[in-house]
Amino acid sequence: MTTISHEPALKGRERSQWAEFLKIPELWASLAISAMWLAVLFTAIFGPSLVHTSVTGASTTIPSAIFVSFFAVLGSAAVAKRGFRRTDR
Repeated sequence: MTTISHEPALKGRERSQWAEFLKIPELWASLAISAMWLAVLFTAIFGPSLVHTSVTGASTTIPSAIFVSFFAVLGSAAVAKRGFRRTDR
């Protein structure tokens, strides 16, 4: 008579490990900061520029990535302060 042994219960553990992996706040903070700076990169490459022409005919061109990067700095600081804070658990 042949018996079939049961498979080890690894599938349940894999799900719980994956769920624990998604609860890491540093992961989400780093992804959010990366997304902000990718937006700055694509704005710098593909975005329009702010062009100001004065009455005398002189024109000034400022890339829009300058303004986007200002807000990315503010957002990165806020996300880093919350996402990378040290708590004693």
